[in-house]
Formats: sequence, structure tokens, C-alpha cells
Amino acid sequence: MNRIVLITGASSGYGKATAKAFKNNGDTVIMATRNLEKLNAALDEIGGNLAISMDVTNPADWDKTVEIIKGKYGKIDILVNNAGGGVTIKDVREFSVDEIDSTIKLNLNSVIYGCRAFADMMMKQKRGTMINISSVCARQCWPSWSVYAAAKAGVLNFSKGMYLEMQPYNVRVSCVVPSSASTGFQKACGIGETTDKLMPEDIAETVLYIANLPERAVVEDVTVWGIDKEINPL
Repeated sequence: MNRIVLITGASSGYGKATAKAFKNNGDTVIMATRNLEKLNAALDEIGGNLAISMDVTNPADWDKTVEIIKGKYGKIDILVNNAGGGVTIKDVREFSVDEIDSTIKLNLNSVIYGCRAFADMMMKQKRGTMINISSVCARQCWPSWSVYAAAKAGVLNFSKGMYLEMQPYNVRVSCVVPSSASTGFQKACGIGETTDKLMPEDIAETVLYIANLPERAVVEDVTVWGIDKEINPL
């Protein structure tokens, strides 16, 4: 199959597991994140093909990445916009303006920048798949997660609109909506890590399934819960 796959936030969590899943599938895997040392360690561990140090909140880094991929491979088959993070989790009144802006830029703007950057290449190819990673915070509400939830709800609805724009060019855009998983995410937010039954590999398999569907089929969005999670509004 040997598709060219770019995955952001690929040094850990969902991104690293997804990179491994595509590599095991026989694809050429490009892994991107800001921390090049951590990224190179992940690349060596899974046998990835190329590491790119980039800040997904910087449009210029996206332009640079497009040129690298165009020059080395001449195409892009699959873009997985996975990079994101809580930045800080607390009540809205406690946020600084910079913290609000950082949360939105990392979790929403970066996805828009990525799809924007690779849209022309995929349109000219008349094929390609964009898969954006959101969160169940896009559909459910918890105290102190409001700003993060706003960004992830934006990812979900942006993906729907982007698909309509790309559909005439035979380009698919999908959104994966994971519940919390054992990735280290919440520890990084400073609120302590949970022990979840859902694993990064489960999200990776979901992303791979979407990408491996025949090009005539597209998943609009899919929510993946751990079996231990319960949402009961009553």
C-alpha cells in the first residue's frame, strides 16, 4: 500500500500509537512534534520513516512541512491532526487571556492550519484523507473543561465543513472523538492521571480503520468510549 502518512503529536499517546499502526500496515510514516529529541526516540522505537520538528500552532511550520513532504515524496495520502493538549484545566474565570488563546491555538487553530496547508496538494491529487482528533469534551460537559471543550467542539464542526469543501475533489475528512484514555494527558494538565480502560492503541486502530476504508466510503465522525465510562444525564 505504501501511503504517505503525516501524524502530528506523534511522540506519545494517540499519535505514537497511530504512527505504529500505520507503520505496521506498510505505510510510510512521517512523525511530527515540537520536541525533536522525544520524537526521534519514538521514531526509532516504531521504525518510522521521517521526523519533523514543528510547532503546529505556527502556520509557517506547516508551510515548511508541506515543502519537505512535497520535495521528498511528491504527495500526501493521509494527514492525522492529532496534536493537542489541555494546556490548563480550571474554571474560566481563572484563565488568563494568554492561556485561553494558547488552548484554542493548540487544539483548534492547529487543525485548521494543517487542513489548510495540505488542501491544495490533495485537491490536485484528487484523493487523500484528513483525520482530525477531537474529544468527548466536544459533546459532553464537565466543570473546568470549558475552554478545552470549546476548542474540541470546533474541531468536530470544522471537520464537517471541511469535508463538504473537499468532497468534490474526492478527498475525505473525518473526525475521531475519543474519551479519556491512559495516555498521560491529564497528568500533563496538572490534574493527576486517571486509569482508563481505553488505550491509545484503540484510537490508533480506529484511525487506521477510517483510512483503510475504500475511497468511496467516508466516516463523518466516530465517538470511541472506554467500556468503563458512563454518561448518565438522569
